[in-house]
Amino acid sequence: MLDLKIIEIGQSDYTSPMILVETVGREPRPCIDYRRLNSSIRNQYFPLPNIEERVERVSAAKFITVIDLAKGYWQIPLSKRAQRYAAFVTNFGTYVPLRMPFGLVNAPYFFSKLMSQVLENCESFAVPYLDDIAIYSNNWEDHLKHVNEVLKRIGDANLTIKPSKCKFAQNRTKYLGHVVGSGVRTPAEAKIKAVLDFPTPTSKTQIRAFLGLAGYYAHYVKNFSVIAAPLTNVLKGKVKRESIIWTKECNHAFEELKRRLTKKPVLYAPDYKKEFIVQSDASDLGMGVVLSQRDAENEEHPVLYLSKKFSDAERKYSATERECAAIIYAIKKLKYYLDGQIFTIETDHNPLVWLKSNAGSNPRLMRWSLELQPFQYKVIHKAGKNHSNADALSRSETRTKSTN
Repeated sequence: MLDLKIIEIGQSDYTSPMILVETVGREPRPCIDYRRLNSSIRNQYFPLPNIEERVERVSAAKFITVIDLAKGYWQIPLSKRAQRYAAFVTNFGTYVPLRMPFGLVNAPYFFSKLMSQVLENCESFAVPYLDDIAIYSNNWEDHLKHVNEVLKRIGDANLTIKPSKCKFAQNRTKYLGHVVGSGVRTPAEAKIKAVLDFPTPTSKTQIRAFLGLAGYYAHYVKNFSVIAAPLTNVLKGKVKRESIIWTKECNHAFEELKRRLTKKPVLYAPDYKKEFIVQSDASDLGMGVVLSQRDAENEEHPVLYLSKKFSDAERKYSATERECAAIIYAIKKLKYYLDGQIFTIETDHNPLVWLKSNAGSNPRLMRWSLELQPFQYKVIHKAGKNHSNADALSRSETRTKSTN
């Protein structure tokens, strides 16, 4: 770092300690403990990109280039004032960083702001996420132009890339933990292996770690929250002790989530020129939602899965209220897709077909009915045995005419 002029020997009246962080199977790596400094810094805010939106947009393209910036944060110089505050101390002296180090609370926000400025007006074909840039196009000629434009801007900003970690003009490639391209996306093999190799949890911390790791791919798994309910129930309560009672239900949930991810689930990129289908289903434990679309051959493909475990209060709802709660939850979560679109709601609960025109005297259903007013939709009833995506039963085309 001295040779690269990332840091220099110096003195400061503000210093943070350097520590070694040990990771199983890897060499210990030095990190600067900026916790005390971060607690005194006034946070700067710049919206971080939405990973889900980035992955979806890139996965729809036919040609994808992923560019990795070399030592991303280190490409941003620090002001003299920032150098003074960011100084760190070791057993062999005090050092002052000349470039933005990892660990500062505002580092991700400054870097995101920089990349947004570098790629201004390129939003239709290039999306950054910190030091990863994805360039996507639907034909070869456009892709060459897009890659050239992005590389020119990177050069003009005096930023450097790491060629060994870049992928150029791929039909399918790894991006943000997913394999994307040609209209589909799947979880990356390495990430799935990490889930499969996760040992049986023996503490609350380990359960949280597993749910965080597997939960990154919750959109690929039907009824993820319902399956994981025994694990999340273990985390309930105000008692902070780490010890847990590992039951058969916990072990079944743990193994079932692993099994679902080993099936290499595939999600399709949304096409906003086609109608969306929202399928919902509710059980005593929670709700499951599937957003899907039909292709030119009228074959239905999932865009994403959502799920939610019912709270204690929600579990007391009537069957109709639980089914309606699932629809309200789905539309709120999927507003990004459904706003301004005409879409179909498919449910296996026949009374909901009439919800739009007659919510009866139930104040809760009436309130929910009013919440649905801004959307353009039709409700179609599918018998439970035919409601395959939301409740995992066999498919058929049984439908009942609904109001529009």
